[in-house]
Amino acid sequence: MAQRFAGPVPPQGPGGPPPQRYPPQNPGMRQYPAQNFPQRTGYNTPPPNMGAQPGAMMPRPPQAPYSPMRGGPMPPQPGVKRPPDNRAVMQQKSDYPHGTKKKKKLSDKILPQKVRDLVPESQAYMDLLAFERKLDSTIMRKRLDIQEALKRPMKQKRKLRIFISNTFYPAKEACAEGPDGPGQEGSVASWELRVEGRLLDDSKSDPNKVKRKFSSFFKSLVIELDKELYGPDNHLVEWHRTLTTQETDGFQVKRPGDKNVRCTILLLLDYQPLQFKLDPRLARLLGVHTQTRPVIISALWQYIKTHRLQDAHEREYIVCDKYLEQIFGCPRMKFAEIPQRLNPLLHPPDPIVINHVISVEGGAESKQTACYDIDVEVDDTLKTQMNNFLLSTASQQEIQGLDAKIHETVDTINQLKTNREFFLSFAKDPQQFIYKWIVSQTRDLKCMTDVVGNPEEERRSDFFYQPWAQEAVCRYFYTKVQQKRAELEQALGIRNN
Repeated sequence: MAQRFAGPVPPQGPGGPPPQRYPPQNPGMRQYPAQNFPQRTGYNTPPPNMGAQPGAMMPRPPQAPYSPMRGGPMPPQPGVKRPPDNRAVMQQKSDYPHGTKKKKKLSDKILPQKVRDLVPESQAYMDLLAFERKLDSTIMRKRLDIQEALKRPMKQKRKLRIFISNTFYPAKEACAEGPDGPGQEGSVASWELRVEGRLLDDSKSDPNKVKRKFSSFFKSLVIELDKELYGPDNHLVEWHRTLTTQETDGFQVKRPGDKNVRCTILLLLDYQPLQFKLDPRLARLLGVHTQTRPVIISALWQYIKTHRLQDAHEREYIVCDKYLEQIFGCPRMKFAEIPQRLNPLLHPPDPIVINHVISVEGGAESKQTACYDIDVEVDDTLKTQMNNFLLSTASQQEIQGLDAKIHETVDTINQLKTNREFFLSFAKDPQQFIYKWIVSQTRDLKCMTDVVGNPEEERRSDFFYQPWAQEAVCRYFYTKVQQKRAELEQALGIRNN
């Protein structure tokens, strides 16, 4: 601690510290001479007015007045680009924090039981709701059925009428030029064969519908003429479908000749999806001649289940009977091996064979036509209707609008029910109603403001005459006494042993 010494204060030399701003210390306090400590730059000279009057406060430098926080837009600074004002956008976003409306549930359309008791006619509305639920479930089930049906090929049998016509052009002799006009060149006798066709029901269908071309039904077409008349190199006329084939309404073949010609027309249908011709033994066993691969496998599996050929212990194996053993050449096989073992037994389908005679009789340029009907598979028109049904949204928008109106009406009914109960309770017992209403509002206010305790009960004297009040007061005073005792012990430095 500092000690006091008698004696005068030593005088300050010229290199001493600067004048002090505080009053001089007690003359009895010893003053130590200033030592030559290194001085920091900028602190050798006191600031102005610092030592003018001892004990005087240093005046505050003048400052510019504070600018108001929301006084208006700040003046633009030269050379600085002001950012765009997006307060309107932020305000607009804050108005719609979620961005989407609350999705209504089916339960929101149900009327309360009290409303149904008051208005017996509302039972008709509840019956309509029950019918709507059944109708919605039925429509949803049908939509799922349609989606599953669209995954499978939907075909229907149609009649394709093929017109095979031939026209004979007799030979013409050449004639020289004369006074009547220029001469004409001679030509040899020839015939022209045309193969055309159309679906029989096309005329009854929608006229705006685009009709399929005749060539779109076939994968290939071969016309085999008489080999003796046209030789081995010129007796075949072939057409095969490629990726760049352009569809046409018919085929035309022109050859020289003045004799009747026997020809064979081979038409190979374009099956979509692909179909296969079964081996004769397997075809007799399954009763299937030409079909798609899934249908053939399904028919074989049906034969296996009917004759109980599945192994009882190893279910993935199939025990072949004598017929399957002759066809597949093994006594036992896995079900997963069936597609691979079926490949050698599946052959391309047989073409449609038409024997036709090209007749040159009947005079010059006389046209003779023969008709043949064959069965073809075309896409079912119901498939287009199913697609349109699944993709249609016009009815959905109308239903959503009606549902919104129903929800609004039910909300209004619920609000009116609440208002009715409110006024009925008030009319029945106004005093008790007001008391309960104040208690309810107090409870709500307590939840909103996080108030501890119950102010409504605490403001009454009866609250403090309850049995627990005496014990609470004793505990309170005991806690206060212990707190004051701890403070005193800490102030006096007394240790509590």
